[in-house]
Amino acid sequence: MTIPIKTRFAPSPTGLMHLGNVRTALFNALYAYHQGGIFLLRIEDTDVERSQDDFAAQLMADLRWLGLPWQEGPVEGGPADCYYQSQRGDIYAKYYAQLAQQELVYPCFCSPPELALSRKIQRASGQAPRYAGTCAHLTPADIAAKLAKGLSPALRFRVPKAQQIEFTDLVRGHQNFASQDLGDFIVQRADGTAAFFFCNAVDDALMGVTHVLRGEDHLANTPRQLLILQALGLPMPQYGHISLILGHDGTPLSKRNGSQSVQELRTQGWLAEGLVNYLARLGHTYPTDHYFSLTELAQEFSLDRLGRAPARFDESQLRHWQQIAVNTVEENRLWEWMETAVSPLVTPQTRTEFMVAVRPNILYPSEAGQWAKILLTDELTWQPEALAVITETGPAFFQQALTSLEETQADYKPLVAHLKQTTGTKGKSLFMPLRAALTGETHGPEMAHLLSLMGIDRARRRLQEACLIAK
Repeated sequence: MTIPIKTRFAPSPTGLMHLGNVRTALFNALYAYHQGGIFLLRIEDTDVERSQDDFAAQLMADLRWLGLPWQEGPVEGGPADCYYQSQRGDIYAKYYAQLAQQELVYPCFCSPPELALSRKIQRASGQAPRYAGTCAHLTPADIAAKLAKGLSPALRFRVPKAQQIEFTDLVRGHQNFASQDLGDFIVQRADGTAAFFFCNAVDDALMGVTHVLRGEDHLANTPRQLLILQALGLPMPQYGHISLILGHDGTPLSKRNGSQSVQELRTQGWLAEGLVNYLARLGHTYPTDHYFSLTELAQEFSLDRLGRAPARFDESQLRHWQQIAVNTVEENRLWEWMETAVSPLVTPQTRTEFMVAVRPNILYPSEAGQWAKILLTDELTWQPEALAVITETGPAFFQQALTSLEETQADYKPLVAHLKQTTGTKGKSLFMPLRAALTGETHGPEMAHLLSLMGIDRARRRLQEACLIAK
């Protein structure tokens, strides 16, 4: 029987979801969709002090906005008892007991300052910092004495000596780690909550996760998790560690060098379709640079196309895909995106005409709102560049433009032809002054669309004002 592919996204709800998190979720979702498998969402909220329900709710809202539905997880349900780690304590306790019975875990009473000092000494002597095994050989009497003092121990996994932990990474190929380099690691914190190494691995196994795509910063975690799963006799997923995203300064992407939360990006007016098209290519190659739907992105997604080199975030590329998305999404989706910014100026009667006019020249809803003001109200802010063009052109041109406007009843093509014939101007010398006078801008959507929306009365008033400015 073939086991269905199952990937997962397992965020900690300790903050808003940023671009690195989004790309991890996206790659796991695309691989599951490509394989006709299952994309699972699990909330890893064992960090009681920092985890918040609001963050969990927001990241689920972000995934839905991005168009990345999960088939198992919170709200959707599934075969697991629960998809919040904070509610799976009884499950973890069972496996802690199994490890204890095998004498593969032991209590550790070392305090954070003691551990920090030990790491400092190791670094000073040129050693890689790892647990020194201070509590590894405590006797039952020693343990009882410490417990009697009210000390709360963490629980450490006893790493076997002189072993090689090998696995094939889905992105980076063969990997080999020496067990003596790992050090005994914590699987249960002193407050009784499960540590990442433990609950992350156990939940993947119990939830039937077959493939895990995560950041390369987790690569060193994998041998530890494989040891846990091997000790418990649980199935092991295949791991693939994707390249990190770097900012413009070559350091890992952060808020300081360009990263923003999904919530911020959405508020600013980025389209999910453009964001997903960009991130799908950040560390993964596609055979073409065509704009793809999510289904098409999944169809072309391949583990073989995941790169090992760091991917560099480039906001200009994100803007490129934003422009393509604005030009591509269907009309109702475009209206949903810009409606708040342009209402009530754009009416149901002018909606389609307005969107056709401005779509090729806007990146954000705020820009659509600005063009709605320019075209559909008498509010006009003359940009310095436009004023300079009007002054340089002189009043005679605009006086003739007024005559042409009346002669052609604001029909743009005949108006331009009439103005060209009567003034002898053409090209930029004709179109730029006309644009500057009618819109207060020196660039923007095609004038043929704009004049129709503006109407003859508003166009007449602006040409009259241009005549006064040009004198």
